[in-house]
Amino acid sequence: MSLDALPSDGQRWFALRVKSRSEHVVATAARNKGFEAFLPLYEARRHWSDRIKKLQAPLFPGYLFCRLNPEHRLPLLTIPGVMQFVGLGRTPVPIEDAEIAAIDAALRSGLGLEPWPFLDVGQRIRVEYGPLAGLEGILVEKRKQRRIVISVALLQRSVGVEIESDWVRPVKPAGRPLALPAAPAC
Repeated sequence: MSLDALPSDGQRWFALRVKSRSEHVVATAARNKGFEAFLPLYEARRHWSDRIKKLQAPLFPGYLFCRLNPEHRLPLLTIPGVMQFVGLGRTPVPIEDAEIAAIDAALRSGLGLEPWPFLDVGQRIRVEYGPLAGLEGILVEKRKQRRIVISVALLQRSVGVEIESDWVRPVKPAGRPLALPAAPAC
């Protein structure tokens, strides 16, 4: 699914908390009710006693993203398997369009990706080259392979995408200089 154009019709992306292992069914039901549903999937490997099987699994288990006007959310809440909207109390909180676009770009890149523990602090980077050019995230390393971690802050969930080390540059922290200026000479 490609989310190339983000409409300006007042609709926003929201996260739905759904029952475990019902993400696909709820996404299909939401689409059947006329909602735009986004269920990011990755290729997971599951080990059984006699074989290893590859399957498509949700990047954010227990969650589904839907674009809608929050005033018209009741039809989604009546779908079996939907628990609630993610938000503050009974008020849904929208997901930033840039976070959804970053996840979509990572999926379309064809690079290996997987769920990743949410990181609140760490080195922020910007991808300068390759299919993810322009994205920002956190640089981590796993088994000598570099990855950019893209996060959805509201869900406190993240996705790690394999990248080449020479594709990235550090990002200046917001509100702070990269280096402190030298003290004036007296």
